[in-house]
Amino acid sequence: MNISRAKLHVQSGATPKKGPLAGVALFTALTSLITGKAKAVDPKIAMTGEITLSGAVMPVGDMKEKILAAHRAGIKKVILPKENERDLEDVPEDVRNELKFVPVETIEEVLKEALDMDLPKPVVLSFEENGFSATQNV
Repeated sequence: MNISRAKLHVQSGATPKKGPLAGVALFTALTSLITGKAKAVDPKIAMTGEITLSGAVMPVGDMKEKILAAHRAGIKKVILPKENERDLEDVPEDVRNELKFVPVETIEEVLKEALDMDLPKPVVLSFEENGFSATQNV
């Protein structure tokens, strides 16, 4: 297979969408695939959120509906954007008590929770009198 011709095709489906929601899930799935991570994501974990190019997890709408659907599907853990944590008060208490919620701010937190994977710290380039120097950002 010629890798340059491979394409990722995501079906839009018949259900209208209100905006991007699957960035976190797609990034997690692609990371698992690309790294050859032996551990797949637990099928009892649901996740939602969009990500920025810098890796920040952004909030999404309709959280109550997403959580209720996840609960009906037998999900036990929900990874959600930290900014959506306030939406949990709209979810019935009995449903909240049966689910574990993991609020995240970065894609690194998502990968740690979903794949038990730590990303390396980014390398920062700086210019010094002798040229460029690379330092590990901590």
